[in-house]
Amino acid sequence: MKTHLLVLVLCICSIQMFYSQEDDGVVSLSLPVRNSLTFNRFVINPTFSFVREQHKYISLYNKKEWVQFDDAPNTYLASYSGRFGENIGAGLGLFQQNYGILTTFGGTANFAYNVRLARESNLTFGLNIGAYKSGVNSGNIVTNVDDPSLQNIPENFLLTINPGINYGLAFIDIGLSINNLAVYNFNSSELLQDNPEQGIQAHVMYTGYVNSRGFFDEAKFSGLLKSELKTDETIISAQAMLTVPKGIWAQVGYNTVFGVSGGAGINITPQIAIEYNFEKAIGDLTDFGPSHDITLAYRFKNRDNYDYSSGDEVAGLISKKKRKPVVSKKTKEKAQANRKLAAEKKVQQEADAQAKLLAEQKAQQEADAQAKLLAEQKAQQEADAQAKLLAEQKAQQEADAQAKLLAEQKAQQEADAQAKLLAEQKAQQEADAQAKLLAEQKAQQEADAQAKLLAEQKAQQEADAQAKLLAEQKAQQEADAQAKLLAEQKAQQEANAQAKLLAEQKAQQEADAQAKLLAEQKAQQEADAQAKLLAEQKAQQEADAQAKLLAEQKAQQEADAQAKLLAEQKAQQEAKDALITNPKDELGKSLLSITQQTEDAKKSQNDLLKQFDDIVGIKDKDLKDLKEENDLGEQGIAVQPKPFKSITAENNALNTIKSNLDKIIETRNKQIDDLQELYDDNFETDTLYNDEVYLHYRKTLKRLKTEQTETIAIKSQLEVRLENIKVATEFERRRRIKRAAFDNEDERYIQDRSALQNIKQTTVLSSTILKEEDFDFGEEQSSNIQILKNVKNVENGYYLIIAVHTDKKKRDDFVTKVVASGRTNVDFFYDVNTSEYYIYYDKFNSIEEANRAMNTKGNRPYNTKMSLVKIEN
Repeated sequence: MKTHLLVLVLCICSIQMFYSQEDDGVVSLSLPVRNSLTFNRFVINPTFSFVREQHKYISLYNKKEWVQFDDAPNTYLASYSGRFGENIGAGLGLFQQNYGILTTFGGTANFAYNVRLARESNLTFGLNIGAYKSGVNSGNIVTNVDDPSLQNIPENFLLTINPGINYGLAFIDIGLSINNLAVYNFNSSELLQDNPEQGIQAHVMYTGYVNSRGFFDEAKFSGLLKSELKTDETIISAQAMLTVPKGIWAQVGYNTVFGVSGGAGINITPQIAIEYNFEKAIGDLTDFGPSHDITLAYRFKNRDNYDYSSGDEVAGLISKKKRKPVVSKKTKEKAQANRKLAAEKKVQQEADAQAKLLAEQKAQQEADAQAKLLAEQKAQQEADAQAKLLAEQKAQQEADAQAKLLAEQKAQQEADAQAKLLAEQKAQQEADAQAKLLAEQKAQQEADAQAKLLAEQKAQQEADAQAKLLAEQKAQQEADAQAKLLAEQKAQQEANAQAKLLAEQKAQQEADAQAKLLAEQKAQQEADAQAKLLAEQKAQQEADAQAKLLAEQKAQQEADAQAKLLAEQKAQQEAKDALITNPKDELGKSLLSITQQTEDAKKSQNDLLKQFDDIVGIKDKDLKDLKEENDLGEQGIAVQPKPFKSITAENNALNTIKSNLDKIIETRNKQIDDLQELYDDNFETDTLYNDEVYLHYRKTLKRLKTEQTETIAIKSQLEVRLENIKVATEFERRRRIKRAAFDNEDERYIQDRSALQNIKQTTVLSSTILKEEDFDFGEEQSSNIQILKNVKNVENGYYLIIAVHTDKKKRDDFVTKVVASGRTNVDFFYDVNTSEYYIYYDKFNSIEEANRAMNTKGNRPYNTKMSLVKIEN
């Protein structure tokens, strides 16, 4: 029994920190898969089921540590992991770990999802979830007497979460993971606090190839540098592995805690492989001896060639088929380039076809626009020509009218000049005739006067007697001539006045005629201008009507052409849709049937997701109410209790929804896989690349997979959220319970002081020497310094703890035996946060003094399990 307990303590303190909170037998998950870079890599980092991976594996793993001790740690792991898609990696494992009389059994699930940022840049997210049971294996207990302390150790069921992330380039990978981010104990319904196995793990990994000749040609080299930062220590490790194309690999490693390691592996066949690793402890663990691990794996054939993976040719010593020659890296790269080129060519052909269709549509649109523009230009030109012709005709008419008017005015002026000339000639002739008449009259008068004078002289000469008569006659004649002359002058004046009046009347008539002519000309001009304006308006209206008619005809033609094109496109689309919605062949009917089943399942799946989300919302509301009640209670504010509701019924409904959701997701995944398989079997070549049915189901498969991925992601988010709510709710319940217990802390302290005083006063020295077996040390203690905060009635400092108990009776029994052994300064304090009693007999103010006391503690039996606890209030 003593040997087994010693081995148990050594194992737990060294590699698997045995952690106890309120219950016994609680173990933090830490699978010792650290020396292999080929199998079970997802245990190292959750993203490694995807990173640099090309295949899927089934592996059986066993590690036996420190073989020179009986009942040394022994680990068994069976797993199925690897690459399941272009962006998905996953793993599932079952394990059992034996640590002397302690054993753990459970499983771990892994999921990794990759986001491709660029051609040689990838960001991968991963998550490991472990669920396991830990407790005492009664079959390994070897003792002659019953040990009540072993019988009181219960079995514990725990759940742990380990997230991780990795960023990968062409040859380099950098990542982080958190080990045991949260460990939840279902038996105590609480999260483990101050977990020593909780830590942040960082890594840098290089993957490259060796260019040489002969046996090592195209060999792959992998190197991993890793550091793990825990609460009380930092572990650094490095590993290197070389894999030759023959299917043989070797690896070496170093770990600052577990020492050096080396191993080798070989592919017996391309599918079956075996690997062995040897680990030798150094430093403080040298006396523990070496460790061995062995892995037997089966590699599944991979029909896909994924990106962001090695893609190496897998060879084996034994092969049913003729072994293919080793393909050089350049050939691989060329093949990958050819495949990539073919894929790009295929995508390019699809893009070219799409671009061609768009170009044709664009060309048709441009041609239509060009034709429309030409028609508009032609109509505009015709309208401009028509308007120009009308303008020219109008200008010609105006010019003709102007010329006619000028001609008329010229003719009128010539006629006026001619009339004026004729009038002047006529007036001149009349004046000449009047002058001639006057001259003739004067000459006649002069002739008559001369004749009269001659007659008078003749008569004077002939007869004086006759002179009187002649004189009288002459006087009478002169009087008559004078009267006649006056009459002629008067007649002449009257004639002149009459001529002047006639001339004035004629001039007035001519002026009136001229004014009338000008008025007629002005009226004619206004009439011509009005006619011209009306003609222009009419011409413009005719031109507008002509242009409108041409535009309407062109618009009608374009509308007819567009309608015809739409009708043809619609007919083509209906014909294409008919091939899909109403197939005639069996293949089309099968594809349509599976697609419809998948679409029908989508509604039920969405309804279940909605119900799941509603219940998560209800539980989140309950958590907030409970937290509010605790917060107000700590402030001394009483809260009205919430109405009772059945949590069991709610959880049963939730489990039913989750079960139905899992089933329908599985069913829909199967339907999508069936559709993918049917699609792959019947659309294998690029000859059908532009086939409508091919393109339709290609897009349909892509959409269905995207929807299913989103659904699974939403479900995972709801599950994580629900788990967080459960953890937080349990924390608030524990908080309420502890708050109630804290109110009685002063009373407990008084009772504890009274019990300690009573023990010291009533206990006598033992007559026999007590041994280590006589002492029950209670809870297992960590080899590292444990820090406790907010411990009431205890001073700050470093305490030498010799035992930890949760039961008062066991506490009093241990204290009584210490006092009976001669140590009377023994004391203890109570931590309300862990509900544990810490028994001690010495306290120091510095870590140096505490360490010196630990090193000089002696061999007293109650000092065997001594540890250090620091109080920080």
